[in-house]
Amino acid sequence: MGAPAGFLDGRVRSPDLAVFVSGVASMGLEILAGRIVAPQFGSSIYTWGTIIGVFLAALSAGYLRGGKLADRRADPKRLARLLLWTAVWVALLVFAGDLLLRSTVAFPLPSRAASLPAVVLLFGPPTYLLGFISPYGAELSRKEGLGEASGHVYAVGTIGSIVGAFGTTYLLVPSLGVDAIGFVFGVLLVATAAVLVLPSPSRDSIVAIGGVLVLLVASVATGAAGVAPEGTVVYQTQTPYQELEVIDSGDTRTLYLDGQRHSAMDRSDPTRHVFEYTRYFHLPYLFAEDPDDIDRVLFIGGGGFTGPKRFAEEYDATVDVVEIDPEVIGVAEEYFAVEESEQLRIHNDDGRQFLRESTETYDLIVLDAYKKDKVPFQLTTVEFMELADDRLSEDGMVFANVISAPSGPASRFYRAEYATMDAVYPNVYSFPTAGASAIQNIEMMATKNDTVVTEATLRERNTRRDIGIDLSAEIDDYRIEDDVGDAPVLRDEYAPVDTLLDPMVGQRYVIDETGTVENRSGGGDDPLRIAVAPSPAEPRVRPAE
Repeated sequence: MGAPAGFLDGRVRSPDLAVFVSGVASMGLEILAGRIVAPQFGSSIYTWGTIIGVFLAALSAGYLRGGKLADRRADPKRLARLLLWTAVWVALLVFAGDLLLRSTVAFPLPSRAASLPAVVLLFGPPTYLLGFISPYGAELSRKEGLGEASGHVYAVGTIGSIVGAFGTTYLLVPSLGVDAIGFVFGVLLVATAAVLVLPSPSRDSIVAIGGVLVLLVASVATGAAGVAPEGTVVYQTQTPYQELEVIDSGDTRTLYLDGQRHSAMDRSDPTRHVFEYTRYFHLPYLFAEDPDDIDRVLFIGGGGFTGPKRFAEEYDATVDVVEIDPEVIGVAEEYFAVEESEQLRIHNDDGRQFLRESTETYDLIVLDAYKKDKVPFQLTTVEFMELADDRLSEDGMVFANVISAPSGPASRFYRAEYATMDAVYPNVYSFPTAGASAIQNIEMMATKNDTVVTEATLRERNTRRDIGIDLSAEIDDYRIEDDVGDAPVLRDEYAPVDTLLDPMVGQRYVIDETGTVENRSGGGDDPLRIAVAPSPAEPRVRPAE
C-alpha cells in the first residue's frame, strides 16, 4: 500500500502528524478499554460490542462537531489544545480510572448493557476530542480539492489506527501495565502537541505542555486513587490474554486474573487446598474402579497449579498441564512453588490444539480453563468432548470445573454443559461446591464406564481407600441431573457461551475457603469451611504503586 503523499515520504506536515497520532491513540485506547473494563464487567462479546459502539459514536460526534467548526477555527494551535485536553483525560484515567469505574456499577441496566455507563464515562470524552482532529486536519491540508483532502486524511488516520492496533496488541500490552500504556499514549499526544506549536511556541503553549506532562508523570507516580486491596501486590502485569496480579495476604498468596481470584496457595504449605472447590479434584480417585489405574493425568488450564502440584506430590501418576498463557506459567514457577519434572510436565499451548496433536492416552482429563465471564467456547462443545473421549483410556474420565449456578436463571451455562457432556459420555455427575443457587464452582464428572457410581458407593470407597484426602463432605453434594430443561447441546457451529453466561453478570460469585488445617488421610475430620463471597458490585481497586 502506498503512503499518502506528503506523509511518509519525508515531508511530514504537522496536521498530518496530528491526524496520524489521533488514529494511533483512538485505536490504542479502544484496546486499552477492554483491559480496564474487563475486571469489572468481563470481556464477553457484549462488553466488546459496547466498547466498539461507544468509540464509534464518540468519534462520529467529534467528526460532526469538528467539521462544523473547522472552516473558521482550524489551526495548528487549536489542534495542539485538543491533543493536550485528550492527554489530560488520559492522566485522569491513569489516576482515578478505578474510582470512575466503580461509580458506574449501580446503574439499573440489563446485564448485557452493564458496561455501557463505564465505557461512556471513561472513554467517551477523549474519543470525542480525538474526533475533532480529522476535520481540522482536512481543513489545514494543502490538497486542492475537498475529495482529495478528505481521502488524504482518511488514509493517514487509518494508517495511524493500524499502527495503534498492532502496536498496542503486540508490543504495549505484553510489555506494560495499564497505567504505563496510558502514560505512553499521553506522552505521545503531548509530544505531538509540541510539534504543532513549533518553531515559535508561545509562553502559554510551553506552560500548557509542561503542565500536562507533569500531570501525566504525577498520575503514574502516585498510582491509582482509592483503597488498595487487602494484602501486598507481589507482581502485576498485562499479558496478551488477561490482567494478572499476585497478591499476598498473610500466609495466603492469591492469583488474580482479570480482577477475579483464580488460585490461592498457603505459602507455609504450598500443596494445601486453600479454595474448597479444588478438593473436589480428587473425586476421580473414588469414581475409578481402582485408583491405581489413574496413571496419566492431563490438566487443561494451569493458573496457580493447585491440582497438578498436589497430584504430583500425592499420587504415582504423570501429570501434563497445558496452559495457553506463558506469563501464567512463569508466574506459577516463580511465585506458586511450581517446578517442572518428569512427573509434572508443562506445555504452553491451546488445550484443544494440544489434544488434537497429542498421541498420548490419559486416564483423567481435568478442564480448569473456564472463568465466570470468559469461557473458551472451543473447550465446551460436543466436538471437543468427543476429542477428549478419543484421548481417554477405556475407563477414562473427564472432570470439568464449571463456574455457574446449579439452578435458577444463572444456571444456563451449567445446564448446557451438562447436556453437552451427557451427549458424549454414558454418565455425568455434578457437585455444586457452595450449595443453594449462588454463582459458584460446580465440579462435573463424566465417565466412559456405563455403570452408575452411586453416592453410597463413593462413601464406601472414601472410607476404605487412602487417597490422601477425606472427601465425605464433598460427596454430600452428589447429584445426577434427570432434566436439564431446554438447555442446548453446544456444538462448534453453535455454542452461544456468551449468551449462556449473561445471567451471571453482576451477580455474586461464591468461593468457599478451607481452614488452615487439612487432613490428608482418608476417613479423617472434614476441614473447616470458610465462606468468602466477593461481590462484583464492589470491584477490587488496583493498588497504589
